[in-house]
Amino acid sequence: MNLDDSASGLNRRDFLGKSSFATLLAALGAVELRAQDKPKEEGTQYKTSGAPLKLGVIGCGVWGRDILETAVRLPNAPVTAVCDNYGAFVRRAAKIVPNAKPYENYKELLGDSNVQGVIVATPTHQHKDIVLDALKAGKHVYCEAPLAHTVEDARAIAAAAKAAVKVNFQPGLQNRSDPQRHFLLEFIRSGALGKHAFVRAQWHKKESWRRAAPTPEREREINWRLRRATSAGLAGEIGIHQLDAAAWFTDKAPVAVHGFGSTILWNDGRDVPDTIQSVVELEDGVRLAYDCLLTNSFDSEYEIFHGTDAALMIRGSRAWLFKEVDSPLLGWEVYARKDQFYKEAGIALVANATKIASRDDAVEEVPFENTPLSHALKSFIHNSHTKQAGVEDFISNFGDDADGLRQYLDTLKGALMPAASIQDGLTATVMALKANEAILKGQKIALEKSWFEV
Repeated sequence: MNLDDSASGLNRRDFLGKSSFATLLAALGAVELRAQDKPKEEGTQYKTSGAPLKLGVIGCGVWGRDILETAVRLPNAPVTAVCDNYGAFVRRAAKIVPNAKPYENYKELLGDSNVQGVIVATPTHQHKDIVLDALKAGKHVYCEAPLAHTVEDARAIAAAAKAAVKVNFQPGLQNRSDPQRHFLLEFIRSGALGKHAFVRAQWHKKESWRRAAPTPEREREINWRLRRATSAGLAGEIGIHQLDAAAWFTDKAPVAVHGFGSTILWNDGRDVPDTIQSVVELEDGVRLAYDCLLTNSFDSEYEIFHGTDAALMIRGSRAWLFKEVDSPLLGWEVYARKDQFYKEAGIALVANATKIASRDDAVEEVPFENTPLSHALKSFIHNSHTKQAGVEDFISNFGDDADGLRQYLDTLKGALMPAASIQDGLTATVMALKANEAILKGQKIALEKSWFEV
C-alpha cells in the first residue's frame, strides 16, 4: 500500500492560498475585502491554544509533510506518531517531528495509546479502510478531501463517522475553517450580491502531475492520480474545494453535473485527462462553470460569484466587490485605493484603515501559518477536545446511553470552532466524484438525493 499523498510537486498548498481578510468598508467598483489580519478571539470561535491533542499522521508524502510542518507550529498539536509504508517518506517526516514514533503499518499506529487523533493524508482510494479502522479504535479522525474515490466508499465513511458518536470526525475541506471564508460568507448571506445568478471558478497550472521514482513499481504507486481506477481526477483531487465553495456560498444543493475532458499535453500513458471543464447545476437555476488545467498556467485560480447587484471575486488571500450601477447603496466608508481590472476601476479596502492605503500594503505570508490548513487543524484539535470532554462528563453523570449522549453533545455545538461537517464532506465528495465521472463520459449526470444521505 502506497501512503504517498501527491502525484507531483504540485500540492494542495499551491491551491489553498494563505489568507487574511478585513471588515468591508468601501465604495463603488472593485472593492477589496479583507478580514482582520489577526482575528480577535471571542469566546471559543478562534481559540488557538488549549489542551494538546496527540496526533498521528498517516501518509507522509508531500501533503502529509505540509501537515506536519503546520502542526509543529501550533501550540497544542504534538505529533507523537507518523506512518508510511515507504521508508524514505518516514525518514523525511522524522526530520520534521524527530520525537514521533515511526510506523510502517497504520494498524500498529492505531494501537498506540499515545495517539488521540489521526490525520489521514494517504492517497484517496486508501481512505476507507484506514478511517473505518481509526473510528473503531476510538481515535478522532481528520480525513483529507475527497473522503474516498467512490461514492459507495464515501457514504460508508460518512455513516461510520455519524455512528461513532464519541469521537470527532472532520473532513479536510480547509476553507470551511478559514476566517477569511467565514467573513465573506457573512457578507454574501447579508444579500449584498443580490440574487445569485452564476458562479465561475478555475485552477490553471502547467504541471505534468507525474513524479519520478527509483523503480517502476514505485513509479506506479506514487502516480496513483494518473489512473482512473485509483484517482478522483482533477475535479476530485483539486477542484473539490472550489466546487464545495460554490454550493456553500450560494447555499444551494447540486442537482446535476456536465463534464468534458481531454489529454492535450501529457500523453504519457495516463488515462486521467489533463484538461477538464465542468458545469454544475445548482438549485434555482444557478450554475457553476469550472475548469482545471495542467496545460496552461495563465490567470491562475479564482472564484467569481455573480449576483444581480454585484459580483464577488476571490483570488488567493484577497477578494473584491464589483457593484452594478443600479445596486443599492450600502453606506460604506471610503478609506481605500483604486485597483484596475482591465476596464474596471474599483476601490481596494484595508481593514481598520485610518489612512488611504498605499499600493505596497500587503499581508505578510508566513509558510504554514495562518493558512486554511492551520485553521482547520486548530478547529480539529479544539473540537476533538470539546467533544471528548462532553462525552466524559455525560458518561460520568448519566451512564453510557447513546441517544442521551448524542442529544447532550448537540448542546455543545456553540462551543465548537468552524469546521466541515460529515455532511459537508459527503456532499462535496459526491459532487466532485460525479463531476469527474461526467468528465470521463462526456455527458450529463443527474445527482440522486440518496447519494448525499448520511
